Amino acid sequence: MDPKSIGSRLYNLRTKANKTQKEVADAIGVSVSTIAMYESGDRIPKDIYKKRLADYYHRSVTTIFFAD
Repeated sequence: MDPKSIGSRLYNLRTKANKTQKEVADAIGVSVSTIAMYESGDRIPKDIYKKRLADYYHRSVTTIFFAD
């Protein structure tokens, strides 16, 4: 999956959960600007943050980052 698709998926998960970028950033231990870069597709999370995001959204890493 390309970075823009991953970013879109992360954005959709966050907005459906009715969370702010700050809430997600605080929960997984990154900055708000990092969440913004993930959601815009400018950056792909490192594996540790992929796992934290998956746990936060109660999804699998595969579902978020590798599913078509």
